Amino acid sequence: MVSLIDAVELAYWQQTGIKVAVILMVIPAGAIILGYVFLMKMMSHMQSRLGPMEAGPHGVLQLVADGVKFLQKEDIFPEKADRMVFALAPLVVLISTFLLFVVVPVGPDLIVEDLDTGIFFALAVSSISVIGVLMAGWASANKYALLGGLRAGGQLIAYELPLLLAVVGVVIQAGTLSMQGIVVAQADGAIFGFDFIGNPFILTQALGFFIFLAAVQAELTQPPFDMPVAESEIVGGYQVEYTGFRFLLFFMGEFGTAFAFAGIASVLFLGGWWVPGFDPDDNILNWLGPAVMFGKVMFVAFLIFWVRFTYPRFREDQLQAFAWKVLIPLSLINIAATAVLKVVF
Repeated sequence: MVSLIDAVELAYWQQTGIKVAVILMVIPAGAIILGYVFLMKMMSHMQSRLGPMEAGPHGVLQLVADGVKFLQKEDIFPEKADRMVFALAPLVVLISTFLLFVVVPVGPDLIVEDLDTGIFFALAVSSISVIGVLMAGWASANKYALLGGLRAGGQLIAYELPLLLAVVGVVIQAGTLSMQGIVVAQADGAIFGFDFIGNPFILTQALGFFIFLAAVQAELTQPPFDMPVAESEIVGGYQVEYTGFRFLLFFMGEFGTAFAFAGIASVLFLGGWWVPGFDPDDNILNWLGPAVMFGKVMFVAFLIFWVRFTYPRFREDQLQAFAWKVLIPLSLINIAATAVLKVVF
């Protein structure tokens, strides 16, 4: 995107405006796609039912109708809430989602900003959502919201470590922190001397892929890691006092972040926008890349939502033990093995 925009010779403010507009369109579009395909239809068919069918063909407009409904609802502030913090919390969460898309490439030139430390930037800005969740829990002046916010803070902080460590193995193998560089490293690589499919890191970093998806599931507070919003215990957690469009912002933040993390996983482990048989600098990948990337994103999202619909909720102690006693040790083993094999081979 940077190169394509630069080629038209637009002013800096025009380039920035186009990039911002693209990301602002991707977030609700990604949330609607994942919400409809997986939350409504895939879950329905897995449970032998049809799901929503009235709004649009096969219910395709159901989430749009729900969005319009939320926009029409009254924006309620609890009587004892800190109004400014309460109002800003969903925006902080959405800003974190917005920033994630800045470094996700969908083609050789289709990226908002190709940072040399792209994956480091993505992991850093994903942590901003913790602040928004804690703001929502504290500002609601509700004990259930506060408990949900504290649970979410502890969970997100605990699972950021295995999320980061899972990426280290990829960075060691690729030799770069750039998201585009990681795609090119997989495209130019070979496995066992066979280079037609390059070297998608899922073949050598399968353990890292598993750890990354498990940590992403927890970062999204989706089952079986949904303790911060457990309806049966804390009636919705940090979101319990939110109505109307502010609740809609939390929904967009959750599913938009799922879309972004699925894109990051596709880049790190599945070769991103690259197609076997093409040179990674081939301009045709600026046209094929987005479609290829979308297919990989939907595959990763399928795995995320499949887990969501399959496993029951952890207890809080089980949730923390899984991070500290299982995922982190496995991450360290994966890093050590990757480092040794990188030196040997």
